[in-house]
Amino acid sequence: MLIKIETYFDGESWCARGIGEDIFTQGKSLDELHENIKEAVVTHYGDVSEPITILTLSEVSLADAKATTG
Repeated sequence: MLIKIETYFDGESWCARGIGEDIFTQGKSLDELHENIKEAVVTHYGDVSEPITILTLSEVSLADAKATTG
């Protein structure tokens, strides 16, 4: 089972929101957020027979990035 999670910083905390899932959690650090994501997913799904894979997606800004054409 693949669970997709969007992560972002809201100015105070790191947040994680399930994409297409009713899951949300926060943490003061990325390490805390990742532990909270695992706990939230297990709590949401309970005991499942198949392994759970968590894919986290984050927005990244690149300073002075320019697209190149080939």
